[in-house]
Amino acid sequence: MEKRRIVVLGSTGSIGTQTLDVVRQHSDQLEVVGLAAHSRTDEVVAQARAFEVCHVAFGDEALASDSRIDEARQVVDAIAAAHPGEEGTVGVGPDAVLDLVRLPEVDVVVNALVGAAGLRASYETLACGKVLALANKESLVVGGDLIMPLAAQVDEARRAAGLAPAVGPAGALMPIDSEHGAIYQCLLGENPREVSKLWVTASGGPFRGKTRADLHHITPAQALAHPTWNMGAKISIDSSTLMNKGLEVIEAHHLFAMPYDKIEVVVQPQSAIHSMVEFTDGSVKAHLGTTDMRIPIQFALSYPDRWEAPVAPLDFRTLGTLEFAAPDTHTFRCLALARSAGERGGTLPCVMNAANEVAVAEFLAGSIGYLDIAACVEAAMDAHQVEPVESLEQLEEVDARTRLFARGWCGTHPLA
Repeated sequence: MEKRRIVVLGSTGSIGTQTLDVVRQHSDQLEVVGLAAHSRTDEVVAQARAFEVCHVAFGDEALASDSRIDEARQVVDAIAAAHPGEEGTVGVGPDAVLDLVRLPEVDVVVNALVGAAGLRASYETLACGKVLALANKESLVVGGDLIMPLAAQVDEARRAAGLAPAVGPAGALMPIDSEHGAIYQCLLGENPREVSKLWVTASGGPFRGKTRADLHHITPAQALAHPTWNMGAKISIDSSTLMNKGLEVIEAHHLFAMPYDKIEVVVQPQSAIHSMVEFTDGSVKAHLGTTDMRIPIQFALSYPDRWEAPVAPLDFRTLGTLEFAAPDTHTFRCLALARSAGERGGTLPCVMNAANEVAVAEFLAGSIGYLDIAACVEAAMDAHQVEPVESLEQLEEVDARTRLFARGWCGTHPLA
């Protein structure tokens, strides 16, 4: 059996490095042919050496004249020279990242880019007929109306070419999020028309049980201290505000063609249950497992097969109790704002997402308070005239306009 050849976008982040862990464990099944990151040149070069990768790219255009790019080229050229017929490439800028997606030998693209920048990469992956292993939430939150029809086309092409499994989804778009990966697996072999509810689980973040009054003076360090998951800075803040769950509700709507009134969030602090599907007969399927992202990453790369576990399995004898609670949407207003944006649809999720990205960055920089994140998002949503989604260019324009608005709002609401 031929190896699946993958490109990892965002290779130096949490998902990217854990993807490479999976490749290391299953080197007989997977081969990395391209790596991309924003600006961490030394880390990418080390990864290229370790996995003998001939194609790398950096999204930060400011690196074009940086001497580290010349050093990266020397390393990549040496790797390519050891593989007859290969020619190494090192690119700089957003288009260079997309060029990795377009490499003819690529089978699967792992999109672990952070933020709205990942949308075009997801679109290009599917436009090229590749499998998209998706960890970039914004691709569906902002551009689900564009991405899902493309994924359906690639699914049909995979079936026609005999690349799809005999039963189950064709696998053009594989979610890497633990919650959506869990729902995906719970739905295998089931009739979607018999689903009555999707339960998206939340840990509750580091501030579970606190009131709005308790959150007035929260610091970035406190918000970054997630109780169960080890994640990047932006997603850790989103988890603490429950914006992360709001984004996942919108993703679930697109991924599983499920109306919003059939998608609920439930707080499950132990993070042992990654999500659940409830059926019309009252049965509920729950996906449980070790709290480790390498499990959903591996399934996204191995589907429809299951490979040897990348981590120690969950020991139910030591798990203890499982708790459940409704989310506090009064204290954590971002969840309600995101759901509202999803239900309204059109360009409003794009606005919600862009404002949140700006507000989170301003909070991390110490410019605004913790509760200002939700306030900034709400102000941007209130100021926006919603339009139907028509193109990537339209969404990029809305995104840019919203970021200007959000920066202006943050500038007039500085941290006291």
